[in-house]
Amino acid sequence: MLNRRTLLLAGLGATLARGAFARDAAPSLMLAEVYRRGMSLNDYWVSEKFDGVRGYWDGKQLWTRGGEKVVAPAWFTAPLPRQPMDGELWAGRGRFSHAVSTVRSQTPNDVAWREMRFMVFDLPSRGGDFTTRLAALRKLLPITDAPWIVPVPQQRATTHEELQALLDKTVKMGGEGLMLHRGSSLYLGGRNNDLLKVKPFDDAEARVVEHVPGKGKHSGRLGALVVETPEGKRFKLGSGLTDAERENPPPIGSWVTYRYNGLNPSGLPRFARFMRIREDAPRS
Repeated sequence: MLNRRTLLLAGLGATLARGAFARDAAPSLMLAEVYRRGMSLNDYWVSEKFDGVRGYWDGKQLWTRGGEKVVAPAWFTAPLPRQPMDGELWAGRGRFSHAVSTVRSQTPNDVAWREMRFMVFDLPSRGGDFTTRLAALRKLLPITDAPWIVPVPQQRATTHEELQALLDKTVKMGGEGLMLHRGSSLYLGGRNNDLLKVKPFDDAEARVVEHVPGKGKHSGRLGALVVETPEGKRFKLGSGLTDAERENPPPIGSWVTYRYNGLNPSGLPRFARFMRIREDAPRS
């Protein structure tokens, strides 16, 4: 069964495939690996992980991580410096849905955008390592007349115990987790240990490749999603889905985020469960 939301997503995906709102290629952004206890914390900065939509400002235009144009109001982007900035378009803790719907709308809603912040954590084109880029960012921001453009607070990481205490405090306040950024790192697109996410659970992303019909109490609606990881591994996500998501499942080709508890010897995630559709990720 398809509802209006699913049809809109499918239509938007087709529009993007034709290039109406897409870049020639998605921006090459730094992506995070997962922090594990025992990793050295030497030379890392730590900040909150903001649960919004990854935003890349190229000096003239905002883009999502997947290379989709962000149609923000002119007043929102006018004060931004004319140099590339990497950050998160964020609506506040626990407001991921608001951030996604606001950013993806091709008709900007002033009221909705007034609740948004651009949390800037890096200057991709600035020379030097992250500590040097951070110093430049702190001179550039904040902007007095544009309080919605926010430099992400950073502090030096110390010990695992203090990191865990900060994580617990952040989660209790409604935050998603923490980020670790190596001070000596250059800005390089792709996933590596120069950028680490610290969360109270493991999570990852996968692309939906099949809908499995439900049985029993789920007869006539979705039973499970078959998803494929970026490495090509396929498995089912049958738990964590709400009744509404079973009635109107994430479209094939969309990306979803799932939680899991470590990996099996086969490399597949243990106890994988659906979290949500990742609407700021590239579609195929």
